[in-house]
Amino acid sequence: MQMDAEAFERLVVDELDRLPDDMVDGLDNVIFVVEDRPEDGSLDLLGLYDGLALTERDRYGMGDLPDRIMVYREPHLAQCATEEELRDEVHTTLVHEIGHFYGIDDARLHELGWA
Repeated sequence: MQMDAEAFERLVVDELDRLPDDMVDGLDNVIFVVEDRPEDGSLDLLGLYDGLALTERDRYGMGDLPDRIMVYREPHLAQCATEEELRDEVHTTLVHEIGHFYGIDDARLHELGWA
């Protein structure tokens, strides 16, 4: 599937806007970043949470750099054949990475169907 970076970023923002308020309202000091690929250049990783989970924060707050949730464009495009599939996969990736913010590990996210 083909989609330029600007269109993909709009799609990610649209899917983020579709998430339930109670899921995103608790996000504190988190930014969302769209990148072409992970640092290692692979097409295997769709997203990444880079930060300290809410369950692990002790004295976190003012002055700390924001946590980041990265969504990778090229791996998503490589795995999806239609825009509908792409939207579903981006939605799942966002929920998965937000789950990590809340302290949910990969095994539990997989059990819940978000992996």
